[in-house]
Amino acid sequence: MANIALSEAEKTFILHGVEEDFRCDGRSRRDYRPMELETDVVSNASGSARLRLANTDILVGVKTEIDVPSFRTPDKGKIEFFVDCSANATPEFEGRGGEDLALELAYTLANAYESSLAFDLKALCILRGQQCWKLYVDILILECGGNLFDAVSLAAKAALNNTKIPRVTAALMDAGQADLIISDDPYDCTRIDIDCVPILVTVCKIGDSCIVDPSAEEEECSSASVVVGVSRRDGKSYMSNIHTIGNGSLHKDTMFDCIELGLSAAESLNDKLMKALKLEEERCGSGRKEAVGFLK
Repeated sequence: MANIALSEAEKTFILHGVEEDFRCDGRSRRDYRPMELETDVVSNASGSARLRLANTDILVGVKTEIDVPSFRTPDKGKIEFFVDCSANATPEFEGRGGEDLALELAYTLANAYESSLAFDLKALCILRGQQCWKLYVDILILECGGNLFDAVSLAAKAALNNTKIPRVTAALMDAGQADLIISDDPYDCTRIDIDCVPILVTVCKIGDSCIVDPSAEEEECSSASVVVGVSRRDGKSYMSNIHTIGNGSLHKDTMFDCIELGLSAAESLNDKLMKALKLEEERCGSGRKEAVGFLK
């Protein structure tokens, strides 16, 4: 995350605002900033999305490839995450400055998707032990304005929803090898079920209070944050993983409060994202060009 130079007076002002539940931009501790979402923005990808959260700008492209299942999971497909921090996003990303953050983001996403409650890799299997789909989720951070984990996870979920996987007909040959016929009809495809796909919620501790969707300035005032991976299944929220950020420590009661706030925020955020994706599909179908905003 980008380092913002703040004076002690500015930090005190932010701290007092959080304590009074009235942050610098007028939000409460549980509020997100407005977002804008576009899908199908990369022509040579199987699915794509661009999400803007205030000054944070994320572009995600998904590509599909036929691969061989792992011998440990012969009935499952594969998914990999790659994150690239553009040097234009913030001065700290120039040279190799964003590599550690990119790896941390990719690692946290991969952990969130590992749970069987979060993402059904079996749906990507073509022939058990022989062929499967592999998804490459490429994430580009165009601008950094705080709360990257949440923005990246939302953009990735939107891109997966937009992903179209060609329909495959498989037949076994005499030698036991598979003969795959991939449909070249762009409309003859399958879609990924994203109902249980997790999102990440960053809960940032400032003073004695916890907030969601921290700005870059608020992140600078916090010594410790918790990133909670949340998946929805059968109308209930499940924690798929948890990741801590910063050098500070958290009391166990504070950790429980962070998890509770993360689960609550994720439920509301996911509902609004799904509504926005539905509107976005209607926009693409009607040919309109404007982005869909939500959480306004």
